[in-house]
Amino acid sequence: MSIDTTLPVLKPTDFASDQDVRWCPGCGDYSILAQMKKVLPTLGVPREKIVFISGIGCSSRFPYYMNTYGMHSIHGRAPAVASGLKCARPDLQVWVITGDGDGLSIGGNHLMHAIRRNLDINIVLFNNRIYGLTKGQYSPTSPLGQKTKSTPMGAIDNPLHPLSIAIGCEATFVARSIDTHINHLGEVLKRAAEHPGTSFIEVYQNCNVFNDGAWDYAKDRDTKADTTLELQHGKPLIFGKNREKGIRLNGMTPEVVELGKGITEDDLLFHDEKSPEPTLAYLLSRMRYEDGFPEPIGVFRCVDAPRYDQLANQQIEEATKKKGKGDLDALFNSGDTWVVD
Repeated sequence: MSIDTTLPVLKPTDFASDQDVRWCPGCGDYSILAQMKKVLPTLGVPREKIVFISGIGCSSRFPYYMNTYGMHSIHGRAPAVASGLKCARPDLQVWVITGDGDGLSIGGNHLMHAIRRNLDINIVLFNNRIYGLTKGQYSPTSPLGQKTKSTPMGAIDNPLHPLSIAIGCEATFVARSIDTHINHLGEVLKRAAEHPGTSFIEVYQNCNVFNDGAWDYAKDRDTKADTTLELQHGKPLIFGKNREKGIRLNGMTPEVVELGKGITEDDLLFHDEKSPEPTLAYLLSRMRYEDGFPEPIGVFRCVDAPRYDQLANQQIEEATKKKGKGDLDALFNSGDTWVVD
């Protein structure tokens, strides 16, 4: 959507609603909320043109806390509601707020189809690897073997990887950030908002009550340099406290190598977020700390593709030119009808 630079200057406080924020003290959701409020004033979009739609879960209280339009919808159906709204009102900036339980369990089908259609919406998935609102059951992203209230002997489901799913659905914008990496998170949210098409952002978010420390390896100052890798378009994949390590391909298999031992930056894999071929983005989404790799954060993929909302409205305009405006009453009474006495 276009950005109006003549609007009054808004501040983060202008986007704060009058509702008390009711997340557990220390929850990672607070950080995501704060960064969203900081980013929105920079976009040049008036509050009445912004809508937040959520499903069910801790993250789904988000619309209450934003001084914009919003809807707390039903479990897993936020992408469907957002799809209808964006098609009917293409002038709006639409955000979907969901969680790993809401978006990937009952909402998995809706999420998948919203992504593949490439509507101009922004989907933010809070991933804490647990069901928080319903008090600590395992979720679709919980690691194999994790003990929870619903898996006392350990989860036996293979976990889903949200970014792999998004890239497999040909998402045009895919990114990952971490709740405590506030500057990085803000940059990712801003880029997502400016992307013309579906943007999908996974945020590693801590549930300090039911799954505390799930992402400590990616957040701790002493370990994050070796366990995460910040993606930069056109740059080699380098990480480590002294930037002494990198990722190269051995065929189509990534491997960690040390620089300076006969290996230079030119030997490494270079990140290309603009590539129309999603294979390398998918490969990056599969890199896991538990497999000995740093986990990438940043923008994995950013490409252009036809948008469902635009194409749908173009078809409506073409049909209207040919056949005139529709008559709902006439439609209901056309074709084979019956009268029941």
